[in-house]
Amino acid sequence: MEKLIITAALTGAEVTKEKQPYLPVTPDEIAEAAYECYKAGASIVHVHAREKDGSPTQSYEVYKEIKEKIEAKCNIIFQPSTGGAVWHSPEERLQPVELAPEMATLSCGTCNFGGDVFMNSEEYIEKFAKRMKELGVKPEVEVFERGMINNALRLVKKGLIESPLHFDFVLGVPGACPGTPDDLIHMIRSVPMDSTWTVAGIGRAELPLATMAIVLGGHVRVGFEDNIYYSKGVLARSNAQLVERVVRIAKELEREVATPDEAREILGIKKK
Repeated sequence: MEKLIITAALTGAEVTKEKQPYLPVTPDEIAEAAYECYKAGASIVHVHAREKDGSPTQSYEVYKEIKEKIEAKCNIIFQPSTGGAVWHSPEERLQPVELAPEMATLSCGTCNFGGDVFMNSEEYIEKFAKRMKELGVKPEVEVFERGMINNALRLVKKGLIESPLHFDFVLGVPGACPGTPDDLIHMIRSVPMDSTWTVAGIGRAELPLATMAIVLGGHVRVGFEDNIYYSKGVLARSNAQLVERVVRIAKELEREVATPDEAREILGIKKK
């Protein structure tokens, strides 16, 4: 079985300091949180940038500052979000890809997202994929519903992304696919055999789906973007605390954890 890749999703676009006082917001806070997760065992850091007032931004300059600060601390894989917040335009969302990071997310369909709609038209999915390919950015295919897997496979047929694909199953978002064990199994059975996959369980789904992924040979995403609690009613003290728990469970289940360079090898990423 491959070593376990742990992704830390530090901030997201929706969580606020009022809900989670330990939420990293500034570039310095995000870089320090990334470093702490790296030391805990994460090999990828998934980043949403924020403005000084804490509001979500897709600003090229803010992402550039965050990227440089993280790279000054460690060699964790920097993976910016192209999802942004639901109100960002596609042009705004694409800005961090211009940094030519090693990876970036590629959402492959439209879905309900709580009380909002996360819009991803075929035109813009293809535009994002094409630009990532031009810049040598490894796409992480974000899947909120089963049909998004087929959308990704159509991109392969059109030559816009290349196999083997790496999927992130985001399960438990209100309005999208639930985060039950059956849902994860269905997703796994729906992707090509040569694919790699990560699961991001939202809220209470985070821990059980992470444990399933460890056992089933997948990979795991945890962090404040997906879940701000350590246990019922108890806020996590840091993103690193959530990473540490996954590392501990993996150790008990005798699954080794990948370093950033080992994750690059598993995902077929050439270090820039």
